Amino acid sequence: MSKRKPAEEYHKTFAFHFFSWLQGEKDPYLGNVEMKPQEEYVTDPEMQLRHEKEHDAILDKVYDMEHNRELKLFHRLYQATSILFCLFLMALLLVTISHLPATGAAVKPVNNEVSARYIESGLEETGAVNIVAGMILDYRAFDTLGESHVLFVATITVLIMLRLDKNKKGEPNPLTKDMNPNDRIYEPKNDAILQLVATFLVPIIIIFGIYIILNGHLGPGGGFSGGAVIGAGLILYLNAFGFSKTERFFTEKTYKWICFFSLSFYCLAKSYSFYTGANHLHSMIPKGTPGAILSSGLILPLNIAVGLVVACTMYAFYAMFRKGGF
Repeated sequence: MSKRKPAEEYHKTFAFHFFSWLQGEKDPYLGNVEMKPQEEYVTDPEMQLRHEKEHDAILDKVYDMEHNRELKLFHRLYQATSILFCLFLMALLLVTISHLPATGAAVKPVNNEVSARYIESGLEETGAVNIVAGMILDYRAFDTLGESHVLFVATITVLIMLRLDKNKKGEPNPLTKDMNPNDRIYEPKNDAILQLVATFLVPIIIIFGIYIILNGHLGPGGGFSGGAVIGAGLILYLNAFGFSKTERFFTEKTYKWICFFSLSFYCLAKSYSFYTGANHLHSMIPKGTPGAILSSGLILPLNIAVGLVVACTMYAFYAMFRKGGF
């Protein structure tokens, strides 16, 4: 028979810890994981009193409808203009609808020669096996350029509204610094499981996004979907490792330069295509062999440019709403 160990020695063995965890008697993470409880927000009485006085002063001086004649006149003019604009818009829409063709009519735009041209001559004219990619980045490339600029302008707008101001030295504003001293205070710190999973998944996600972008002219995919996948990979990396490590390779300057070069290349490349096409000139950019990776003329590099803009925009949106900066 084996000799029975004393209780003190048995409590140090692996078997004791394992069966204690198995029976739910001991939590191995309790006391071993860094945790910080959320502190209750305390309002400064002086600051609150000052805000109330400022608010009352604004209401008394600016929004005094009884004594402010300019405001009263503007309010009446605004109401009258709103009614007239709504009536004009309703009339315009009704007139437009009255000129639309009937349902199922042969003259409807859906039945014209454009869709047939895409299907019958798309491969020959664009060199892209994926007809959708050829339509978006060749026939309707100007529209796609506008969509890319819409993403860029939307990001800049969010940047203006949510960015935390900094001084000339790059230091945060004292007011905003006191509001959020630690940007990860509400998240698990040093989450070993999340970081381990992100270490394996982030490279796979980014490589898969690159594959979707490069395969956009050959099959389902393209710049928008591939850029969204890459942006999701960057967001996962940010959540796992924080802003300090992410800013080693992706900062505000990185975003601006990538978007600037991508949009500029898109604009210059398609301007060349528009000029040669409108003047019936031969394009010096070969379409290549359909089905090959280096084919479809400018569609492949344009997909790369769109993918970079979309990926940066996704990450920028998350960073703005998450922290107010990169």
